[in-house]
Amino acid sequence: MGAMPLSRRRFLRASQTAAAGLVFAPALIGRAEAATLKLKCSSSLPNDPKYANGRVYYDNLVKSLKAAGLGEQIDVTFFPDNQLGQEIDVINSVKLGVIDLMVSGSSISANLVPLVGTFDLGYLFTSYEQQTKAFDNGAAKPVEDALLKGGNIRIIAWAYNFGARSVLAKKKVETPEDLAGLKIRTLPNPVITECLRLMGAAATPLAFGEIYTALQAGVLDGLEHDPPTILASKFYETAKNYALTQHIFSPLAIYFSDATYTRMDPKLRDGFLDAARKAATDTRAHGLAVEKEALASLKDKGVTVVECDKEAFRKRVLPQTENFIKAHPDAKPVVDMIRATQA
Repeated sequence: MGAMPLSRRRFLRASQTAAAGLVFAPALIGRAEAATLKLKCSSSLPNDPKYANGRVYYDNLVKSLKAAGLGEQIDVTFFPDNQLGQEIDVINSVKLGVIDLMVSGSSISANLVPLVGTFDLGYLFTSYEQQTKAFDNGAAKPVEDALLKGGNIRIIAWAYNFGARSVLAKKKVETPEDLAGLKIRTLPNPVITECLRLMGAAATPLAFGEIYTALQAGVLDGLEHDPPTILASKFYETAKNYALTQHIFSPLAIYFSDATYTRMDPKLRDGFLDAARKAATDTRAHGLAVEKEALASLKDKGVTVVECDKEAFRKRVLPQTENFIKAHPDAKPVVDMIRATQA
């Protein structure tokens, strides 16, 4: 019994000493946090370092930040595979400044600013090289301005989705007639949905994270997407016919919250933006190279790649662009600039 008070006194002294040592810790922790800017980057695609554009961009960004000497000052955490929510929720979180960065196609932001949907018009682009030429000629600027004004979101840079969007289905598709009645998943985006409807499908908007189980359950007959995404997400396990409709060359957008942009120190921000743009350029090059490789891998996994009647699909979709311009007159100069680079 006599040892207990002594033990308690020792315990109290040890506690007081530890507490005294921690007096300075909050200041040290505060300085460490202030020295490192923490950013969250979201992608709906799997955490695949080769075939998923979000992960490829993130890896390029980390490399680019280190090369610029910013690796210790900016810490970007990557959240793939819808970890921060479905894309429609994430784009709204970027708008609000809750999420800093999002790597996704332009399509999802058309729900916030309809003008962005111009880039999803069927058969408007003929290749990614043409898209770059059009953007360099100013076609992207009105869209970027509208997204900043209407959505509080900046476009850091444009990259490429890893290939044109084509149709993966459970049955063989060669003509618009073959698509008739097939429930083909589209992005929850009215422009892409209308494009697929005009092509002949029963276009079915659905969140990306729900596609696989919907294919398994027979709720969907197929989807439209690029080859690497189909490979990375293993959609080939449930549908074995890939028709190269190549109806949309959707640009990949690097979305950046304007709230994050505003709160960043200007010197740090300029360095970050330079590194982020460099990462987008590197991601473009990767995307062009990996599309053909993904197509070959899909064939190895039992997918039949079909050279379909692309011209028949294009003719069906032709009215979409003019109807879109009638509904959104501000799209006309954007479409004109894109068309000027088609030759």
